[in-house]
Amino acid sequence: MSRITASVYTSHVPAIGAAIDHGKTEDDYWKPVFAGYSFSKQWIQAQRPDVIFLVYNDHATAFSLELIPTFALGLAAEFSPADEGYGPRPVPIVQGHPELASHIAQSVIQDDFDLTLVNKMDVDHGLTVPLSLMFGQPTAWPCRVIPFAVNVVQYPVPSGRRCFMLGQAIRKAIESFDEDLNVQIWGTGGMSHQLQGARAGLINAAWDNRFLDRLIEDPSGLSQMPHIEYVREAGSEGIELVMWLIARGAMADVAGGKKPIVRHRFFHVPASNTAVGHLILENASK
Repeated sequence: MSRITASVYTSHVPAIGAAIDHGKTEDDYWKPVFAGYSFSKQWIQAQRPDVIFLVYNDHATAFSLELIPTFALGLAAEFSPADEGYGPRPVPIVQGHPELASHIAQSVIQDDFDLTLVNKMDVDHGLTVPLSLMFGQPTAWPCRVIPFAVNVVQYPVPSGRRCFMLGQAIRKAIESFDEDLNVQIWGTGGMSHQLQGARAGLINAAWDNRFLDRLIEDPSGLSQMPHIEYVREAGSEGIELVMWLIARGAMADVAGGKKPIVRHRFFHVPASNTAVGHLILENASK
């Protein structure tokens, strides 16, 4: 049977992708950001998954205000990088896993989660920047990727509790797939940032680090945090962090297993106008 071996959490700042694409990773400004992922690149070479279930949010590229799915699961065989107004990023086409994605759809929908099933979709920086941070600039991504887009752009957005419960349903679905696959689940977005209004540029490092503490030690309690706290403490775009709760809900300890092993934790301010957070949790062996 398939199994989830680890979860990865990371910001997906678009300027990080631009820094990679334009060879600026060693610039004084960017070097500390990318140094925080040096361990992660080594780790994933040793723990390379067969499939990544990648939770992210679309930034008005695949979906506009004409159609706003709360949860959208990519079923296609491949997903091209989106043109976000300055041409597609020069990164490989994402190869999907239609068989596992379809199985997840069947299982999760039967567990009473309504998903939008997407058979054609371009993927933007929300998905490609995390892949670049972990894998660098390969000619082809080294594993399959199932995109899972969450609406955290236009209210109403899903609650942290709903996302945490969805992660549990995704774990159940993956573990019931009749193929021996090493699957990782990634939660992306955040951390604290606000891109507009009187509080534009807001970063709350103390709150971000408390969030990381609770994500590790008390994910169930963290899932009860109301939307207003995300917005008040982490800015209007801080609500992206509910997507991390999907990945955390899929870990074994939530279903009664052992606590995950913290392989890596990183936090840095600033990157563009956001805080960058990054965490790797491994499921403990039985």
